[in-house]
Amino acid sequence: MGLSVEFAQQFSPYIAIMIHRNIRKAVIPVAGYGTRFLPASKAQPKEMFLVVDKPTIQYVVEEAVAAGIQDILMIISKGKRAIEEHFDPNRELEAELEHAGRTLELEEIRRISSMANIHYVWQRELNGLGDAVSYAKHHVGDEAFALLLGDTIVESNTPVTRQLIDIHQRYGESVVAFEQVALDKVSRYGIMKGRLIEDGLYHIEDLVEKPAPESAPSNLAIAGRYLLTPDIFPSLENIPQGKNNEIQLTDALRMLLQQKPIYGLHFEGDRYDIGNKLDFLKTNVIFGLRHAELGAEFRQFLRLLSDTGPDE
Repeated sequence: MGLSVEFAQQFSPYIAIMIHRNIRKAVIPVAGYGTRFLPASKAQPKEMFLVVDKPTIQYVVEEAVAAGIQDILMIISKGKRAIEEHFDPNRELEAELEHAGRTLELEEIRRISSMANIHYVWQRELNGLGDAVSYAKHHVGDEAFALLLGDTIVESNTPVTRQLIDIHQRYGESVVAFEQVALDKVSRYGIMKGRLIEDGLYHIEDLVEKPAPESAPSNLAIAGRYLLTPDIFPSLENIPQGKNNEIQLTDALRMLLQQKPIYGLHFEGDRYDIGNKLDFLKTNVIFGLRHAELGAEFRQFLRLLSDTGPDE
């Protein structure tokens, strides 16, 4: 039975809102120089550095796909071609694997190149995260979109991006993921001042970029995952350059706060920062210990190393 004209007219605004809140697109900025990993990052994108046997950026894409997103835009720059090649089909490699009877590797290679529709746009000048996000304007149009930083892995039972989507579908506004950090580390992050409205969910009142511990409004730090409405783009266009003379996304969010509510989610899960050498090493140890094939032997090696020391 079809819907009556009267029914359709009465409820079409609500139907339109629900369609609008169905998040179809994700944006992943991967244009940075990765200077904290030099010289390794001179010719190899840091997002392609392996966490055990899989590049960091693949974990990020898999999170977006697990959240139900199939359309992904990556903001890239010079020296990032390896990312494109990783997700593009390689027919010669597939043929070689098929000829050698390496079925499992062949299936994985094909899965990587088919799990999402990935597009690329070049950031002409590296001018901060906010500037990178602005390059997504024409791709996302008037739709809300997920934003995932390409050097951060987040693990949770429900993908964090999915958690943000669920909050957006309830409230219709932008949502930012936060994690709790030690007070002596708040100066590394954007920190939230907010009002708790339900378990784990805040109404953001302000965002402070890299505050000193004694002046930080909380220890809830932006965790590299966002669900943004297209209202962010006018803010990005109108804010002046901020810290390091760059266009800062946090500054644009603060401007947007003057017009619309933004919600903060203290998410369920664990975040692994791949943006610096020490955390990169820690992440590889954690993931290595859990690896199905390598974990047991790796754990034995670490125990031996701990008992005897590296020089014995």
